[in-house]
Amino acid sequence: MSQTQVFSIRILAEVAIVAALAMALSFIPLQVAWFEISLGTTLIVLISLRHGTLVGLITGLIWGLLHFALGKVYFLSVPQVLIEYVLAFTFAGFAGLAQKPFAKTGKNRYIVLAVIISAFAKYFWHFVAGVIFWSDYAWKGWGAVSYSLIINGVSGIMTALAAIIILIAVKKAYPKLFNYNVLTEK
Repeated sequence: MSQTQVFSIRILAEVAIVAALAMALSFIPLQVAWFEISLGTTLIVLISLRHGTLVGLITGLIWGLLHFALGKVYFLSVPQVLIEYVLAFTFAGFAGLAQKPFAKTGKNRYIVLAVIISAFAKYFWHFVAGVIFWSDYAWKGWGAVSYSLIINGVSGIMTALAAIIILIAVKKAYPKLFNYNVLTEK
């Protein structure tokens, strides 16, 4: 078996483990009123910083699909479910756009950038779904856009803050975790 095949198998195993752990974190209740902190996003950012955008997108997609398998889907309609569980979770992997500058410098600002990209990309789709599908649940006197912006904006900001704090602390304690070359070192 060649070095690239082993590396590819290791990345696939890492994708499966990270998606499963992200899903497990989804079962930890971190809700304050209507706002939710999504700890699984932290793991999607981590794998995206280790392996780039494509691996991040695939991991996010699997995380989203695991919601179906484990019955953690809020279903209003097929388009709503596709937006919120396929698009939103997949787009969290766009954190990988910060992978190259992070790999070159290792600076925390690229962790922050990756988290912001991930949270914005994921919660943008939740915002869209909120406007289109959840507007009937808006507070009295609130329009669909403002309601969805508040709910998803606050959730996105809280998720981003939690992910930034966790990832910077983990990087300080375990810097090798952010270096994908550790997998191929002998």
